[in-house]
Formats: sequence, structure tokens, C-alpha cells
Amino acid sequence: MSKKITLTDLARDPGCLAEYDPNAMGYHDAQKWIHQFISPIKETEIIPIKDSLGRILSEDIYSPIDVPNYENSAMDGFVFFQPKENSPKILKVTGSVLAGQISSQEIISGEAIQIMTGGKIPNGGNTVIPIELVTHENNKIVLNETPKIGANIRKVGEDVKKGALILKAGKCIRPSEIGLLASLGLSSIKVYHRLRVAFFSTGDEVVAVGKPIKIGQVYDSNNHTIGAMLKQLGVDTIDLGIVADDRKALKETLLSIADKADVIITSGGVSVGAADFMKEILREIGEVLFWKLSIKPGRPLAYGKISQAHYFGLPGNPVASMVTFYQVVQPHLKTLMGETGYQPPPLFKVKAESLIAKRPGRMEFQRGILFKKNNEWWVRTTGSQGSAILSSMTQANCFIVLDIHLDSVDAGSDVHVQLMEGFV
Repeated sequence: MSKKITLTDLARDPGCLAEYDPNAMGYHDAQKWIHQFISPIKETEIIPIKDSLGRILSEDIYSPIDVPNYENSAMDGFVFFQPKENSPKILKVTGSVLAGQISSQEIISGEAIQIMTGGKIPNGGNTVIPIELVTHENNKIVLNETPKIGANIRKVGEDVKKGALILKAGKCIRPSEIGLLASLGLSSIKVYHRLRVAFFSTGDEVVAVGKPIKIGQVYDSNNHTIGAMLKQLGVDTIDLGIVADDRKALKETLLSIADKADVIITSGGVSVGAADFMKEILREIGEVLFWKLSIKPGRPLAYGKISQAHYFGLPGNPVASMVTFYQVVQPHLKTLMGETGYQPPPLFKVKAESLIAKRPGRMEFQRGILFKKNNEWWVRTTGSQGSAILSSMTQANCFIVLDIHLDSVDAGSDVHVQLMEGFV
């Protein structure tokens, strides 16, 4: 991309850049084009940390306290004063300290106090020896080893220092972040509002689940898979069901929802079918790019804006719809949600159990089954890779990612895979 160009420029004149070819858009190129038109939503809110799982921080968080805020024992044992030279071998035990107990006891040379994990280090103590490394008889202990000075003591601020930056804006909150926030005494945080995503399916052949079906019709699986993928991301969804291939209905639906949603996702209607009114309507009411991606499954894809809402048009075939959502749409939804540094699941090499058929010219995301054999990881396909075979997605636990220039892969050869679990 040699010069800055607006979405409006590109939508009105797809030929305005020599390197831009909507009829042969590569996977990585599509990601780059969309990325330059995406920025996080601005609305924020303050919520309790107990409700923050999966939410995105909208501001940096600094620690209001030291953690821990007192010196304490890292394990059950005995605390004593360890001199630099002439370390003692036998110590008199003069008391005990439990976790949470504030003791006025002091330690002098030649004495020790029994201490539990988390117990506050008494004045005069500088070393803790684990209980397993002493022989305890009556009111004395014999040190079987000589620990280093300061051993097994957690220092003030060892985990987190007061005033330190602990979480940056754009961080997705996981259980560990909630625990860290609680350890600092923070009961609430500021996060981005949940992304509002409207979605619907198009096509007169598509029938809602639960209704009678006729020959030539299909149940609307896309509505349920897209809705489920969105819910896994933690966004607020607006389910519009099925909109028929009717120009007026499609236009009214898109215009009515564009000011209520941050994102609109449709499935079907962005290819070249005779009854696909969607492309014409989108050109009329929005600034939308239509691409033929060099990927399989999932060649047709649309991206743009309708009013202030970002628009993604996915293929109608069920597997193609899921693949384009995971591989193309999800990374940009994460950016809109305010998450920084999101990376899709990494690729790693395993061995192909049998021949994996492919032709050069398109990047492929074949459905695979990853398994272990003789302490090595192997993969095999789920069988037929048709873009309408949704059962292949239920059998698969990974994508076999085959580069655009790659030919068929021989049995025993290395191949890249990507775990599906990484997308949720």
C-alpha cells in the first residue's frame, strides 16, 4: 500500500491503486486492508471485577499498594537470624507465628520461631529454613543444611510494587487478572463497552430451525454458528434471523440496524448469484469492498461501513462462513473491542498421516484431526473438504493451513496446523 487511501475512495473506484485487485485478494492483504479502517470503540463503563471476565480494560492500572505489604515466610519452617559467618547449627525454639498473626515476638541470635507460610517475619529474623530440613526435638532444632541469608522470605513489593503499572489498557481480563486486581484491593475497573454486533442470514432457500423444510431448502445453521462464535467473544448480539432475498426488506433491515450496532455481519448474498441483491444495496447505502479472496473455503467476502457500523459479508456455505469468521473477521472484532496485541492461534509443524490433496493458487484451511502416535504429533484430514460439509467442523480439532503456492502434501511430510481451541 504505497499511499493512504480512504474506504470511500476504494469503494467508489477499486482500480485507483495498481496493487489493489479485488478479484484476487490474498488472505494477508485482506487483513492489512481492513486493519487500516478499524479502530476501537470509544464508550467505556465501570464494572465490578467479579463481572469483568472477558472484558477489555480501557485504562492503565497502577498498583495502589505493595504486594505483599509485609515480609512473610514463603513456606512452613523456622525463622531465625543468620549471621554472615559462623552459622548456628542448633537453635532454641521460643514460639510460633501463624499466617495473619501479628506477633510482638523478637528473634535474637541462637533462637528461632516456628512460622507458617504467609506468616509475618518477626523483628530480628532474616532467614527461613523449611521444616523438612531440620530435626525438631523438644524445644530445639538442628539445622541439617545451612540456608542462604534471606532464604524463603517474601520481601515487601516482591510481587507488585506500589505505583507500578500492572495492567495496560487493551488487556483482555482473564481469571488471573481478576485475582491480581483483587490482591490489590481493587473492586471495580473501567472497561470498554461490549461491542454490539447485529447478524442475519439471507436467501429464500434458508429456513429457520424448527420450521418444516421442503426439497431445495436448507436450515439456517449459519445463524446459530455465527451467533455462538460471537457469544464466545463476549459481545452483545442482535439476532435478526433470516432476511429474504427481497431488495426492500434487505435495504430496510440494514438501514434500521446501522445506527444501533457497531458491527453488522451477514452470511450469503455477496457472491455473484442472480438473486443476490445484497451487493447492489450495499453499494447504494454504504461504502463496501467486495473481494474474491484467494482462500479455500471462503472465496467471497465483503467489508465496509454502513453509516457508522462496520460491515462484514460472509459466504453462505456453512464451513466457508465459519472459516472466514475465524480467520478474517475475528481479529478485527478484537481490535474494535479495544483489545491490543491480539494474535490468532500460532502455527506449528506436525506430520501428515496420508496424502493431503491441494492445488496451488489458493491458501487452504482444511479441517484436520490432530493426534499423537509414538510420541509424535500427526494430523489427518476429516475427509471431504467441501465448504457445505458442516459435520467436518465438529470432527476437527485443528485447521491444516496450506500456503497459497503449496501443492499436495505427501504422507509423512511436515505440515502446519492451527488449533481450533485457540480461537475461543
